[in-house]
Amino acid sequence: MTSTEPGLRPTKQRLAVAAAMSSFEDFRSAQDIHELLAHRGDPVGLATVYRTLQRMVDAGEVDLLRTEDGEAIYRRCSDTHHHHLVCRDCGATVEVEGPAVERWTRAIAGEHGYGDVSHTLEIFGTCPSCR
Repeated sequence: MTSTEPGLRPTKQRLAVAAAMSSFEDFRSAQDIHELLAHRGDPVGLATVYRTLQRMVDAGEVDLLRTEDGEAIYRRCSDTHHHHLVCRDCGATVEVEGPAVERWTRAIAGEHGYGDVSHTLEIFGTCPSCR
């Protein structure tokens, strides 16, 4: 979380959430992040965790992924546009690139006259360890 983000003061709680996000590479739920903060001795309310994560998503600092059951999970963004292959059992995640997906997205948007298009893609399966 940057201090230059418009309208967002870098409070102690917000900085604690940002630091927690930097401490892991996998996707985690807001509840998991809240527990991590509590374990570290950072008194941050769950509502503050949710608000901070949403602002970090909006700022492009955090990836948001919806699991098959609709739960939101979060991870620090990588530097490149990518998609996710996610294990539905353990949550292990692999970043994948998809040139065909990019072409398909532009084609579909163009067919319907849409511009300024963005997209997300998550592929769910079972990883080798869980099979």
